[in-house]
Amino acid sequence: QVRLVESGGGSVEAEGSLNLSCAVSGFTNSKYCMAWFRQAPGKEREQVARIAPAGASHTGGSVEGRFTISTDNSKATLYLRMSSLKPEDTGMYYCAAAYSSSWSYCTGAFTYWGQGTQVTVSS
Repeated sequence: QVRLVESGGGSVEAEGSLNLSCAVSGFTNSKYCMAWFRQAPGKEREQVARIAPAGASHTGGSVEGRFTISTDNSKATLYLRMSSLKPEDTGMYYCAAAYSSSWSYCTGAFTYWGQGTQVTVSS
């Protein structure tokens, strides 16, 4: 049974930093994608960053250059390093994962989700 457990959220002032972690367990092989999503109050959930099974990562949109996604060597922990935080980064952050048919990029929808960790950035 796949299980994802996030930690590391909290409150920080603008321009500060936070590091999120997600403990990943239960996958039967290493061919899976992982990602971070976030959802701000009153807004739809959006993908923040993702990392393909072989390690290629993508971070785009408003967080490019400020957020970094990574994993440990065993892919048992997913990280999101966040710096230069802005009030608009406030939201619930979720770890997600899914098996992929490709090593190089993520295919299909993310099917496994953590419970989320709250990030609040004050101005």
